Amino acid sequence: MELQVNAFKAALVEGRLQIGLWSSLCSNIAAEIVSDSGFDWILFDTEHSPNELPGLLTQLQASAGGTATPIVRPAWNDAVLIKRLLDIGAQTLLVPFVQSVEEAQRAVAACRYPPAGMRGITASGRASRYGRRADYLKRADEQVCVLVQLESVPALDALEAIAAVDGVDGVFVGPSDLAASMGHIGNPGHAEVQEAIRLAGERLAHLGKPAGVLTGREDEARRYIEWGYRFVAVGVDVGILAKGADALAKSFAAR
Repeated sequence: MELQVNAFKAALVEGRLQIGLWSSLCSNIAAEIVSDSGFDWILFDTEHSPNELPGLLTQLQASAGGTATPIVRPAWNDAVLIKRLLDIGAQTLLVPFVQSVEEAQRAVAACRYPPAGMRGITASGRASRYGRRADYLKRADEQVCVLVQLESVPALDALEAIAAVDGVDGVFVGPSDLAASMGHIGNPGHAEVQEAIRLAGERLAHLGKPAGVLTGREDEARRYIEWGYRFVAVGVDVGILAKGADALAKSFAAR
């Protein structure tokens, strides 16, 4: 049985734009619906969503038949959390709040088997199709994609050094936490924050490192793409549901 190719990682290597959706609903049904909507990737969040491992497993299973490559954001840059996500079949991880070269190196090491890293070994997990992929342990590292999230002023100051860490496949800029770090909490659209995002994209493009970002606004998404961002989340499933439900209710408010 062949090792599953990570389509998202291959697209980043080729420089192809990847449009994604953030998923915070913690639902296998929602995952099945949005994964077949035509997006290139879906991020299942465990940092700011009440998403735990058993439920996440069902979301990965439900999304397997869709167009979108699943990405998982661990709750923290923790080797145990990362190991468990990889074992249930996640191939791409977005590691939050990376502040330094050392933290980026730790994230990569957690995703690599020895001697390249420190990922613990199981021969019977879902990632290896329950042991049916005989060469999984030797080849898994090829398809694992490590994205690091920079979301503060100190992190952006160290952008070039972090991006240069061997094994970092892409760098994601977090607008909301960056805005807070810059003194503009709750206002990621502030001109200073947007300029920092623009410059970060420019710096990453100069390094040849794919840049990612999240927004719920179409105009911002298109602007980020113009600025060179290569993996862009253009919405959040919670927001889509809330806005759609609000609009429907409002249309009948004057009954």
